Amino acid sequence: MSKILVVGASGTVGTELVSQLRSKGHTVLRSTSKLNLESDQVHLNLQTKVGLDTAFVGIDKAFFLSPPGYVNQHELLIPLIDEARKQSLKKVVLMTAIGANAVDSTPFRQAELHLEKSGLTYNIIRPNWFMQNFNSYWLHGILQDAKVALPVGDAKAAFIDARDIASVAAVLLDDDARFQNRDFDLSGPTAITHTQAASYISQAIDKSIKFEDISAQAMRDTLLGAGLPSDYAEFLLMILDHLKHGAAERVTDAVYAITGKAPIAFEAYARDHRSAWV
Repeated sequence: MSKILVVGASGTVGTELVSQLRSKGHTVLRSTSKLNLESDQVHLNLQTKVGLDTAFVGIDKAFFLSPPGYVNQHELLIPLIDEARKQSLKKVVLMTAIGANAVDSTPFRQAELHLEKSGLTYNIIRPNWFMQNFNSYWLHGILQDAKVALPVGDAKAAFIDARDIASVAAVLLDDDARFQNRDFDLSGPTAITHTQAASYISQAIDKSIKFEDISAQAMRDTLLGAGLPSDYAEFLLMILDHLKHGAAERVTDAVYAITGKAPIAFEAYARDHRSAWV
């Protein structure tokens, strides 16, 4: 069994990944920027790099992601990759995002390329838009106005459940060598519109939830009004525009190929998360 460091351990994917890795018998350390540590936590601040020189002591493998709210993802991730190489880790799994490899100059792709050239054994996973966005980022609109308002029109997205992302990462961090040094685009089982997604939530909670297509400016106003930094608001608008133009529609078989299980359907996700919307 391995000793594994999970960066982003308190997030949607990380929480589930920690649980799955422990169920496989691995020892898992969770990174945190907080100073008051629990027994299974190590201090690591991705912005200041405080803790970078100690977080990897005794670690065999690691899972890396960049937390939301930052557009300079490579500046957060590349030092992690360099430290993993310095400490001769046996494996690194890096999570970026669907489409990250479209252009080499993007921050996420710079981090991916750095890992590919590092000499480390690695995997890169690029999940599509999370189903869990509907019970987190889009939750306020559902509870307040019974609607999901986004500038994406009738474009489809192959939403993926974060539990499937964690399952993939857990397999890749386990002792299975079939997938070494490969990258995977991850999706759910089918591509649906936001109107369909709202309908599935409506069915799960027996209440009408609607989708409203709004302008990019209206979305910008909402994001800035919520206190998001302007550069991150523009980043979100950019990737939402990519979604609107079909970038998230592709369905892949990677979840099944890696885990041996079909990915979770949006209807099942909505039923499982019913309590978030009632």
